[in-house]
Amino acid sequence: MTGLALRGYLAYAFAIMADSNTEFSNVSVLAKANLYFDGKVVSHSVMLEDGSKKTLGLIFPGEFYFGTEAPERMEIISGSCVVKVDGSEEKATYTEGTHFDVPGNSGFHIAVSEGTCEYICSFLA
Repeated sequence: MTGLALRGYLAYAFAIMADSNTEFSNVSVLAKANLYFDGKVVSHSVMLEDGSKKTLGLIFPGEFYFGTEAPERMEIISGSCVVKVDGSEEKATYTEGTHFDVPGNSGFHIAVSEGTCEYICSFLA
């Protein structure tokens, strides 16, 4: 990831946390980025006061597969994506303000065709 891309991502990460609909108080943010697929998916881990964990991230154009250990909820904050959760027969489109759930020990295919898709991933227990 170039310095310019990293600065843009960090600006995004802090802006999303300042948004009243997605603000998290009393958290610790891990500075080390989680990079997947040669930097086409980037996230940062956020540890909440109650010990739970979320990741804030963005997905650049492409098609990707993620496996899950724990159940997850993916909230789309900006942009759009097409998702097929393992075990589902059909793909679905998700846009800003929507979410999808993924069972534990499963996975999902996600595709972004243009721009970026910004998300919050919550790990459900």
